[in-house]
Amino acid sequence: MKTLQKFGGFAALYLAAAYLVGMIGFLAVVDVSGVADPVQKVALMADNLAFLNILHLIVYVVWGIFMVVLALALYERMKAGSPAIVQTATIFGIFWGCVIIVSGMIHNAGMQTVVDLYGKDPAQAGTVWLTIDSVLGGLAGSNEALGGIWILLLSWAALRRGEFSRVLNYLGILVGVAGIISIVPALAELFIYIFALGQIVWFIWLGIAMLRSNPGKTA
Repeated sequence: MKTLQKFGGFAALYLAAAYLVGMIGFLAVVDVSGVADPVQKVALMADNLAFLNILHLIVYVVWGIFMVVLALALYERMKAGSPAIVQTATIFGIFWGCVIIVSGMIHNAGMQTVVDLYGKDPAQAGTVWLTIDSVLGGLAGSNEALGGIWILLLSWAALRRGEFSRVLNYLGILVGVAGIISIVPALAELFIYIFALGQIVWFIWLGIAMLRSNPGKTA
């Protein structure tokens, strides 16, 4: 039990760190999303393919694995207090982690496909990427509803059980609500940023709390 809690704490800290790495990598180093033309997007991918592959592994595939570890650690810690809520939250958490893993794999496989095609037919490569990008948007890019539901239910259960600090749980509820609201297309961009930034703080706080506290006691 204690070992799983330690793994969960380290997993939460990794999730926060990966968010920061992703923000720096995708926004400051290679900003593919900032390029409107799909052919130019593929050209940018071709020039930075190795870097983007590693980045997607860190931010998506490994992130999703650690997400599953954290969801299971929190389930083990809180299942006795509010079993129905925690079970439901855990299902969403594991499903979210798996979706992120699949998204990362599709992203890397899709980039390789369009980069190979780019040398033969740049226009067709851009068209194929538009299709792949639409799939990725539906899985994990256009909103954060899955993550929002997980954090909201988990924070609600922790608040009822007296697990962790009340401020941390209220923060989790706010972050969760922001993730759910991001499903509204007109509000998606704003609330995805709110969700991401709030989640970094929540993950760091949660990770420290799990590493320092004992299950069943307020952190």
